[in-house]
Amino acid sequence: MRWPQDARDWPLTDYSRLVVSRPHRWHVQQMGVGPSILLIHGAGGATHSWRDVMPILARQFHVIAVDLPGQGFTQMGGRQRCNLRHMAEDLSHLVRAENWQLTALIGHSAGAAIALEMAATPPFSTMPIVGINPALGNFKGVAGWLFPFMARVLAMNPLTARIFAATSSAPGRVARLVEGTGSHLDAQGLALYQRLASDRVHVDATLAMMSQWSLDALLRRLGQINNPTLFFAADLDKAVPPETATLAASQMPNARVLSLPGLGHLAHEEAPELVADQILEFLGVVRG
Repeated sequence: MRWPQDARDWPLTDYSRLVVSRPHRWHVQQMGVGPSILLIHGAGGATHSWRDVMPILARQFHVIAVDLPGQGFTQMGGRQRCNLRHMAEDLSHLVRAENWQLTALIGHSAGAAIALEMAATPPFSTMPIVGINPALGNFKGVAGWLFPFMARVLAMNPLTARIFAATSSAPGRVARLVEGTGSHLDAQGLALYQRLASDRVHVDATLAMMSQWSLDALLRRLGQINNPTLFFAADLDKAVPPETATLAASQMPNARVLSLPGLGHLAHEEAPELVADQILEFLGVVRG
């Protein structure tokens, strides 16, 4: 999407700015005062996914949300830097360049994996981490090599993103994709995903991320991540099975899982008050 033409009615754009931190030009939203926390969205998402959680957290914290490279309004500066390690490195570099003194990392889905990858280096190696439906499991069996291979092939075809974006305008397509994750969003939420799915650049960046994604190294060192960690596991999640969070937490020395009954993969968009309250409680804040 183009900034600022497409941003006029995007959620929380009064708090938006563009930050150049090589190799990308990041779209950043900041609000609130107090200790700083970073929100990292999942693959194919954008800052809009935090639109209702962010103002609640901002009553107690300085909250920062970013669009991942090429997604939302962030301009990707290096297509080969869409893998887990490079995105964590580039995001860490942005944090240091902006002198954000973070006290916690919060990620949804693939964003949770990025947060855990960032925890490999100081100062992120001790701060609390929250993962909402964390995408921490590789596909099993044939899918383990077939799905990543298909993503790579699709990402190599310059027409793929254009075709997907063009066909996403068909009535009900995005609604079916969202419902396929086990979540149910209101009309505004669906319209925002419609805009993302209809944007060729955003789709292309998401495909690039999928094609380069590998969790193998991170999963091997879960036992070395000592950060206080809370995983949310929504029991209706059809994108990341709830047991994924349970298995990952069992391998970590300081992690626990909180079940979210009746919610799907986009739990923080379905029940922002509930999710925000639990995050605040985990971070030691009691809401008055």
